[in-house]
Amino acid sequence: MSDLEALRQDGLQIRTAALGGSALSRALQAGQVGTEWMAPRPQSLSAWRAHADAVRADFPDDAWCRRLAPAFAATGAAAERLQRASQSGVVVTTGQQPGLFGGPSYTFSKAMGAIALADALEAALGIPVAPVFWAATDDADWMEAAVTWVAGARGLSMAQMVGPATDGVAMADVPLGDLAAARAVLGSAFGSAAHGSVIDLIDRSYVPQATVGGAYLQLLRALLEPLGMAVLDAAHPALREAADPVLRRALKQSAHILESVKARSQAIESAGFAPQVDVVDGLSLVFRTETASQGGQVQRVRERVPVAEAMQVAREAGAGSLGANVLLRPVLERAILPTVCYLAGPGEYAYFAQVSPVATALGAAVPVAAPRWACALVETRSLTQLEQLGLSEEDLLDPHRAEQRVAHAHVDAELADTLERLRVTVDAQLRALHDAANAPSTPLAAEVVDGLARDLTHRIDRFERRVVAGVKRRETELLAQVAAVRAALRPNGQPPERVLNLMPLIVRYGPRVLSAMREAATGHAETLLHGSVSGAAEGASSLASATTRAETAAHP
Repeated sequence: MSDLEALRQDGLQIRTAALGGSALSRALQAGQVGTEWMAPRPQSLSAWRAHADAVRADFPDDAWCRRLAPAFAATGAAAERLQRASQSGVVVTTGQQPGLFGGPSYTFSKAMGAIALADALEAALGIPVAPVFWAATDDADWMEAAVTWVAGARGLSMAQMVGPATDGVAMADVPLGDLAAARAVLGSAFGSAAHGSVIDLIDRSYVPQATVGGAYLQLLRALLEPLGMAVLDAAHPALREAADPVLRRALKQSAHILESVKARSQAIESAGFAPQVDVVDGLSLVFRTETASQGGQVQRVRERVPVAEAMQVAREAGAGSLGANVLLRPVLERAILPTVCYLAGPGEYAYFAQVSPVATALGAAVPVAAPRWACALVETRSLTQLEQLGLSEEDLLDPHRAEQRVAHAHVDAELADTLERLRVTVDAQLRALHDAANAPSTPLAAEVVDGLARDLTHRIDRFERRVVAGVKRRETELLAQVAAVRAALRPNGQPPERVLNLMPLIVRYGPRVLSAMREAATGHAETLLHGSVSGAAEGASSLASATTRAETAAHP
């Protein structure tokens, strides 16, 4: 029995879902726009083979792997697969910046989708293909790194690391803050049937002496390397050294790059879409990192290099002090890795429309991107509870609809029936009054009757709301169940993978959750191999496929 089927029998479903995203992202995924903005994604095995051959021609030996080996620090299955790919092979990449305890579940959706695509390409093309996760430990987003969410018996809970917020400091350099409260919140979602090895892994990764980026790296490597995926530390000196020539060239061409990106952004706007990444006049796409002392600790603070200073910085910047912004990073990655495809989240896929002019301006290869696999992990017990509450998954899309429906269902039956008969009676009498008022012998304005109707309806509605509010006050346990179901199936009104931390499910069901996700992602991988995919996943539930404004976030 496969891990996917075994998990289903144990009470955990893995549903392929729609990726969603902004209007631009969805249009790009569907192939409605963007053929002139993005590198064409292969649509057949022969096209994938030709593309892989072109990538391999840019990396004729294993120098790239030897150069980056310290940044990979790969072991076991990941090291073996990476080594094979270094011998005239290619890599499939994806990535994410640090998130507390691994961050939202889509961190692992991205990883499993990349592994599945690497597996499919290797089998179809007969060449080594290694999956690589670009861990953006050089990212400086403290809020994303310090907070994660879990679903519990009483609803959605936030786990937050306590510490001084940093500004412009790479997470690789930021020490972990106080994790006691965050760890307690995370642990509250584990349940009784726990896999102790996973709990030990979390606690070995998040130790007081670790940095935010270092803890994230250790957790990812422990979970992903057994599945053959190498994790690349973006802040490692070896990677910085490999990236340095590309970044200095980008500085020298910064004015040309900026104008090219502005032109592309204008073209996107002219087509009726909002560009994913705002272009800032006067700033290059390169960060410069400077050492600074903060609280007795030496940290690296990064700032965008102004175009006016770019040439000077290109000449004088110290080795390893430069970094790429979001539009330059895919070009950099393709320059130092034999990347056949990057699997992108909805926001990432949208900004790839602005990446090609950067590559062209640098005289570099334009990276190929594909929409990542998306999923919803749903426990059977949550679906059972939903049914017992008399709710549908669609009811959870509105933050108040579910509570109102449940409360209405628990209004005293006689009172509810009386209210309904009152509404019917009042409605009939108002229609009769309206007809009488319109008679020639009755000089009564129709708007007077309409005003009376609105007043009576309002009073009945107000009375009903008070009745429902009373039910809510009385049925606190019932509403806690509603909150629990919403937290599990539609947390904060979003798809679960975009909000919920995956560690509680891995603790409850074991590491096979990841191998089952890998199995579930094979359909998406095969579709990418043999043709395009759109933003809507076939067979996705209404819950999983509903899009929200939050689905336009930059990185997932």
